[in-house]
Amino acid sequence: MAHRFITQAVIVGARVFGRAFVEAYRQASASSKYAQSSIGQSGGSTSRNFASAGLTLDEACKILNVKPPQGGQANMEEVAESFKRLFDVNDPTKGGSFYLQSKILRARERIELEAREAQEAAESEAEAKEGWKPKVWKDR
Repeated sequence: MAHRFITQAVIVGARVFGRAFVEAYRQASASSKYAQSSIGQSGGSTSRNFASAGLTLDEACKILNVKPPQGGQANMEEVAESFKRLFDVNDPTKGGSFYLQSKILRARERIELEAREAQEAAESEAEAKEGWKPKVWKDR
């Protein structure tokens, strides 16, 4: 009688485990396809790729409590000041949260990425208007 109960328990456990495994595989496959399609749609740009950046620009601005960049120009002093204050407040050695500290770091990185890309785009646009002028450094 005991062997029958043990056999049924093993079979039921195997079914539950098998179904959970199949469902996890389906979710991982769907997530992978979604990530590939989002990379394909954005043209591989790092600022639009949520897998590499982790946060949207709006989320990053809300975390650091700063205004979104206007026309690609961000007040980096304000961002750095807010980052330092929040990063220090959430120091795990002082009773803060490592999770929040990492979110704050990622928010700063995201805003810096957007500002850097906007600056590079403005520089290339200005260079296109002026024409190409090589930078020559002469020895003094």
